[in-house]
Amino acid sequence: MFKGSIVAMVTPFHDGRVDEKKLKDLVDFQIKNGTSGIVPCGTTGESATLSFEEHERVIEVTIEQSRKRAPVIAGTGSNSTEEAVTLTKQAARAGADASLQVSPYYNRPTQKGLYEHFKAIADSVKIPIILYNIAGRTGVNIEPETIAKLASNCKNIVAVKEASGNLDQMSRIKALCPPSFHLISGDDSLTLPVLSIGGTGVISVAANIVPADTADLVNSFMEGDIKEAQRIHYKLLPLIKALFIETNPIPVKTAMGLLGMCAPDLRLPMSSMSPENLEKLKKALVDYGLLK
Repeated sequence: MFKGSIVAMVTPFHDGRVDEKKLKDLVDFQIKNGTSGIVPCGTTGESATLSFEEHERVIEVTIEQSRKRAPVIAGTGSNSTEEAVTLTKQAARAGADASLQVSPYYNRPTQKGLYEHFKAIADSVKIPIILYNIAGRTGVNIEPETIAKLASNCKNIVAVKEASGNLDQMSRIKALCPPSFHLISGDDSLTLPVLSIGGTGVISVAANIVPADTADLVNSFMEGDIKEAQRIHYKLLPLIKALFIETNPIPVKTAMGLLGMCAPDLRLPMSSMSPENLEKLKKALVDYGLLK
Protein backbone atom coordinates (compact mmCIF):
# COMPACT_ATOMS: atom_id res chain seq x y z
CA MET A 1 0.00 0.00 0.00
CA PHE A 2 2.86 2.38 0.72
CA LYS A 3 5.15 1.53 -2.16
CA GLY A 4 5.44 2.78 -5.73
CA SER A 5 3.88 5.84 -7.32
CA ILE A 6 0.89 7.12 -5.36
CA VAL A 7 -0.93 10.02 -6.97
CA ALA A 8 -1.88 13.15 -5.02
CA MET A 9 -4.97 13.58 -7.14
CA VAL A 10 -6.58 16.86 -8.15
CA THR A 11 -10.24 17.53 -7.39
CA PRO A 12 -11.94 18.39 -10.71
CA PHE A 13 -14.51 21.20 -10.61
CA HIS A 14 -17.17 22.29 -13.09
CA ASP A 15 -19.27 25.41 -12.63
CA GLY A 16 -18.01 25.71 -9.07
CA ARG A 17 -18.95 22.18 -8.04
CA VAL A 18 -17.05 18.92 -7.75
CA ASP A 19 -17.23 17.13 -11.11
CA GLU A 20 -17.94 13.57 -9.96
CA LYS A 21 -17.97 12.10 -13.47
CA LYS A 22 -14.55 13.53 -14.24
CA LEU A 23 -13.30 12.39 -10.83
CA LYS A 24 -14.26 8.82 -11.72
CA ASP A 25 -12.52 9.14 -15.08
CA LEU A 26 -9.34 10.31 -13.39
CA VAL A 27 -9.40 7.36 -10.95
CA ASP A 28 -9.69 4.94 -13.88
CA PHE A 29 -6.89 6.74 -15.76
CA GLN A 30 -4.56 6.39 -12.80
CA ILE A 31 -5.24 2.70 -12.25
CA LYS A 32 -4.90 1.94 -15.97
CA ASN A 33 -1.46 3.57 -16.00
CA GLY A 34 0.08 1.67 -13.10
CA THR A 35 -0.47 4.00 -10.16
CA SER A 36 0.00 2.15 -6.86
CA GLY A 37 -2.40 4.22 -4.76
CA ILE A 38 -4.67 7.27 -4.82
CA VAL A 39 -4.75 10.19 -2.40
CA PRO A 40 -7.95 12.25 -2.62
CA CYS A 41 -8.32 15.49 -0.66
CA GLY A 42 -4.66 16.27 -0.17
CA THR A 43 -2.93 19.56 -0.90
CA THR A 44 -3.18 18.94 -4.64
CA GLY A 45 -6.87 18.15 -4.21
CA GLU A 46 -7.51 21.63 -2.78
CA SER A 47 -8.81 20.13 0.44
CA ALA A 48 -8.59 23.49 2.22
CA THR A 49 -11.40 24.88 0.06
CA LEU A 50 -13.70 21.84 0.12
CA SER A 51 -16.73 21.89 2.37
CA PHE A 52 -17.10 19.00 4.81
CA GLU A 53 -19.79 17.52 2.58
CA GLU A 54 -17.60 17.80 -0.52
CA HIS A 55 -14.60 16.38 1.32
CA GLU A 56 -16.57 13.33 2.41
CA ARG A 57 -18.12 12.87 -1.04
CA VAL A 58 -14.81 13.09 -2.95
CA ILE A 59 -13.38 10.35 -0.73
CA GLU A 60 -16.50 8.20 -1.14
CA VAL A 61 -16.52 8.53 -4.94
CA THR A 62 -12.81 7.72 -5.13
CA ILE A 63 -13.28 4.59 -3.00
CA GLU A 64 -16.32 3.47 -5.00
CA GLN A 65 -14.61 3.98 -8.35
CA SER A 66 -11.34 2.35 -7.33
CA ARG A 67 -13.22 -0.86 -6.55
CA LYS A 68 -10.21 -2.17 -4.59
CA ARG A 69 -8.04 -2.01 -7.72
CA ALA A 70 -5.76 0.45 -5.91
CA PRO A 71 -5.70 1.50 -2.26
CA VAL A 72 -7.25 4.84 -1.38
CA ILE A 73 -5.32 6.94 1.14
CA ALA A 74 -7.71 9.67 2.21
CA GLY A 75 -6.41 13.10 3.07
CA THR A 76 -8.17 13.83 6.36
CA GLY A 77 -5.80 16.15 8.18
CA SER A 78 -6.68 19.45 9.83
CA ASN A 79 -5.21 22.06 12.13
CA SER A 80 -7.99 21.11 14.55
CA THR A 81 -7.45 17.71 16.18
CA GLU A 82 -11.18 17.20 16.72
CA GLU A 83 -11.87 18.00 13.07
CA ALA A 84 -9.13 15.63 11.87
CA VAL A 85 -10.54 12.84 14.04
CA THR A 86 -14.03 13.39 12.60
CA LEU A 87 -12.80 13.40 8.99
CA THR A 88 -10.64 10.32 9.56
CA LYS A 89 -13.48 8.38 11.15
CA GLN A 90 -15.71 9.28 8.21
CA ALA A 91 -13.09 8.08 5.73
CA ALA A 92 -12.61 4.84 7.65
CA ARG A 93 -16.35 4.17 7.63
CA ALA A 94 -16.45 4.85 3.88
CA GLY A 95 -13.82 2.17 3.32
CA ALA A 96 -10.58 4.14 2.95
CA ASP A 97 -7.52 1.91 3.15
CA ALA A 98 -5.44 4.51 5.01
CA SER A 99 -5.31 8.19 5.96
CA LEU A 100 -2.83 10.96 5.15
CA GLN A 101 -2.42 13.40 8.05
CA VAL A 102 -0.84 16.77 7.38
CA SER A 103 0.78 18.49 10.36
CA PRO A 104 -1.47 21.18 11.86
CA TYR A 105 -1.03 24.39 9.89
CA TYR A 106 -1.14 27.97 11.20
CA ASN A 107 -1.31 26.89 14.89
CA ARG A 108 2.45 26.18 15.01
CA PRO A 109 2.22 23.56 17.79
CA THR A 110 5.23 22.35 19.76
CA GLN A 111 6.64 18.87 19.17
CA LYS A 112 4.62 17.73 22.20
CA GLY A 113 1.49 19.16 20.62
CA LEU A 114 2.26 17.44 17.33
CA TYR A 115 2.78 14.12 19.09
CA GLU A 116 -0.51 14.39 21.00
CA HIS A 117 -2.39 15.52 17.87
CA PHE A 118 -1.28 12.56 15.76
CA LYS A 119 -1.66 10.08 18.60
CA ALA A 120 -5.25 11.19 19.20
CA ILE A 121 -6.06 10.62 15.52
CA ALA A 122 -4.31 7.24 15.44
CA ASP A 123 -6.14 6.13 18.58
CA SER A 124 -9.50 7.02 17.04
CA VAL A 125 -9.31 4.59 14.09
CA LYS A 126 -7.82 1.25 13.11
CA ILE A 127 -6.75 2.13 9.55
CA PRO A 128 -3.08 2.95 8.87
CA ILE A 129 -1.92 6.56 9.17
CA ILE A 130 0.68 8.32 7.01
CA LEU A 131 2.14 11.48 8.53
CA TYR A 132 2.61 14.39 6.11
CA ASN A 133 5.53 16.68 6.86
CA ILE A 134 5.54 19.86 4.77
CA ALA A 135 6.79 22.72 6.91
CA GLY A 136 6.91 25.08 3.92
CA ARG A 137 3.11 25.12 3.89
CA THR A 138 2.26 24.41 7.52
CA GLY A 139 4.87 26.47 9.36
CA VAL A 140 6.00 23.57 11.56
CA ASN A 141 8.42 20.68 11.04
CA ILE A 142 7.76 17.24 12.52
CA GLU A 143 11.18 16.39 13.94
CA PRO A 144 12.60 12.89 13.29
CA GLU A 145 12.54 12.14 17.02
CA THR A 146 8.80 12.94 17.15
CA ILE A 147 8.14 10.73 14.13
CA ALA A 148 10.13 7.90 15.72
CA LYS A 149 8.17 8.23 18.97
CA LEU A 150 4.87 8.10 17.09
CA ALA A 151 6.03 5.11 15.02
CA SER A 152 6.99 3.25 18.21
CA ASN A 153 3.92 4.12 20.29
CA CYS A 154 1.16 4.02 17.65
CA LYS A 155 0.96 0.75 15.75
CA ASN A 156 -1.11 2.23 12.93
CA ILE A 157 1.25 5.16 12.24
CA VAL A 158 3.21 3.35 9.57
CA ALA A 159 4.73 5.93 7.18
CA VAL A 160 5.63 9.54 6.56
CA LYS A 161 5.25 11.59 3.40
CA GLU A 162 8.38 13.75 3.65
CA ALA A 163 8.18 17.05 1.79
CA SER A 164 10.78 18.97 3.78
CA GLY A 165 13.29 18.73 0.94
CA ASN A 166 15.89 17.80 3.55
CA LEU A 167 17.58 14.48 2.76
CA ASP A 168 19.58 14.66 5.98
CA GLN A 169 16.35 14.78 7.96
CA MET A 170 14.91 11.90 5.94
CA SER A 171 18.01 9.82 6.63
CA ARG A 172 17.59 10.49 10.36
CA ILE A 173 13.97 9.33 10.13
CA LYS A 174 15.10 6.05 8.54
CA ALA A 175 17.78 5.62 11.21
CA LEU A 176 15.45 6.30 14.15
CA CYS A 177 12.24 4.55 13.07
CA PRO A 178 11.52 0.80 13.01
CA PRO A 179 12.63 -0.99 9.80
CA SER A 180 8.98 -1.52 8.83
CA PHE A 181 8.27 2.24 8.85
CA HIS A 182 7.89 3.65 5.32
CA LEU A 183 9.61 6.79 4.07
CA ILE A 184 7.69 8.25 1.11
CA SER A 185 8.90 11.16 -0.98
CA GLY A 186 6.63 14.19 -0.99
CA ASP A 187 8.64 15.97 -3.70
CA ASP A 188 8.60 14.67 -7.28
CA SER A 189 12.11 15.95 -7.95
CA LEU A 190 13.49 14.02 -4.97
CA THR A 191 11.85 10.66 -5.66
CA LEU A 192 15.05 9.02 -6.88
CA PRO A 193 17.27 10.40 -4.07
CA VAL A 194 14.70 9.34 -1.46
CA LEU A 195 14.55 5.84 -2.92
CA SER A 196 18.34 5.68 -2.68
CA ILE A 197 18.26 6.19 1.12
CA GLY A 198 15.58 3.57 1.69
CA GLY A 199 12.35 5.26 0.62
CA THR A 200 9.59 3.11 -0.78
CA GLY A 201 7.83 5.46 -3.18
CA VAL A 202 6.38 8.88 -3.84
CA ILE A 203 3.10 10.68 -3.33
CA SER A 204 3.25 12.50 -6.63
CA VAL A 205 1.81 15.61 -8.24
CA ALA A 206 3.36 14.83 -11.64
CA ALA A 207 1.55 11.47 -11.69
CA ASN A 208 -1.66 13.38 -12.39
CA ILE A 209 -0.45 13.82 -15.98
CA VAL A 210 2.38 11.26 -16.40
CA PRO A 211 1.40 8.35 -14.14
CA ALA A 212 3.10 5.65 -16.21
CA ASP A 213 6.49 7.37 -16.19
CA THR A 214 6.29 8.13 -12.47
CA ALA A 215 5.42 4.50 -11.74
CA ASP A 216 8.17 3.26 -14.06
CA LEU A 217 10.78 5.34 -12.24
CA VAL A 218 9.98 3.74 -8.89
CA ASN A 219 9.54 0.25 -10.33
CA SER A 220 12.83 0.44 -12.22
CA PHE A 221 14.70 1.40 -9.08
CA MET A 222 13.04 -1.34 -7.04
CA GLU A 223 13.92 -3.89 -9.71
CA GLY A 224 17.56 -2.83 -9.61
CA ASP A 225 17.63 -1.03 -12.97
CA ILE A 226 19.23 2.14 -11.64
CA LYS A 227 20.22 3.47 -15.05
CA GLU A 228 16.62 3.32 -16.27
CA ALA A 229 15.42 5.01 -13.08
CA GLN A 230 18.00 7.75 -13.65
CA ARG A 231 16.92 8.16 -17.29
CA ILE A 232 13.29 8.67 -16.28
CA HIS A 233 14.33 10.98 -13.42
CA TYR A 234 16.16 13.32 -15.80
CA LYS A 235 13.36 13.09 -18.36
CA LEU A 236 10.84 14.17 -15.72
CA LEU A 237 12.86 16.99 -14.14
CA PRO A 238 12.02 19.84 -16.58
CA LEU A 239 8.34 18.93 -16.44
CA ILE A 240 8.39 18.76 -12.65
CA LYS A 241 10.05 22.18 -12.50
CA ALA A 242 7.25 23.60 -14.64
CA LEU A 243 4.59 21.97 -12.46
CA PHE A 244 5.89 23.93 -9.47
CA ILE A 245 6.55 27.25 -11.19
CA GLU A 246 3.57 28.59 -9.22
CA THR A 247 1.88 27.27 -6.09
CA ASN A 248 0.63 23.69 -6.40
CA PRO A 249 -1.94 22.76 -7.73
CA ILE A 250 -2.20 25.78 -10.05
CA PRO A 251 0.23 24.48 -12.72
CA VAL A 252 -0.85 20.84 -12.69
CA LYS A 253 -4.53 21.75 -12.92
CA THR A 254 -3.73 24.18 -15.74
CA ALA A 255 -1.76 21.44 -17.51
CA MET A 256 -4.67 19.03 -17.16
CA GLY A 257 -6.92 21.64 -18.73
CA LEU A 258 -4.52 22.08 -21.65
CA LEU A 259 -4.40 18.29 -22.10
CA GLY A 260 -8.20 17.94 -21.98
CA MET A 261 -8.11 15.82 -18.84
CA CYS A 262 -10.40 18.04 -16.77
CA ALA A 263 -11.41 21.67 -16.52
CA PRO A 264 -8.58 23.86 -15.17
CA ASP A 265 -10.98 25.38 -12.63
CA LEU A 266 -9.44 26.41 -9.30
CA ARG A 267 -11.01 27.76 -6.15
CA LEU A 268 -9.92 31.07 -4.72
CA PRO A 269 -7.52 31.98 -3.29
CA MET A 270 -5.89 29.80 -5.99
CA SER A 271 -5.92 31.84 -9.19
CA SER A 272 -5.01 31.35 -12.86
CA MET A 273 -1.36 31.35 -13.94
CA SER A 274 0.45 34.47 -15.07
CA PRO A 275 0.83 34.67 -18.88
CA GLU A 276 4.62 34.29 -18.75
CA ASN A 277 4.47 31.20 -16.52
CA LEU A 278 1.69 29.72 -18.65
CA GLU A 279 3.99 29.91 -21.66
CA LYS A 280 6.75 28.16 -19.73
CA LEU A 281 4.32 25.41 -18.72
CA LYS A 282 3.13 24.97 -22.31
CA LYS A 283 6.72 24.69 -23.52
CA ALA A 284 7.46 22.01 -20.91
CA LEU A 285 4.41 20.03 -22.02
CA VAL A 286 5.43 20.34 -25.67
CA ASP A 287 9.03 19.36 -24.94
CA TYR A 288 7.82 16.30 -23.02
CA GLY A 289 5.65 15.26 -25.93
CA LEU A 290 2.33 15.75 -24.16
CA LEU A 291 1.18 18.80 -26.13
CA LYS A 292 1.59 19.76 -29.78
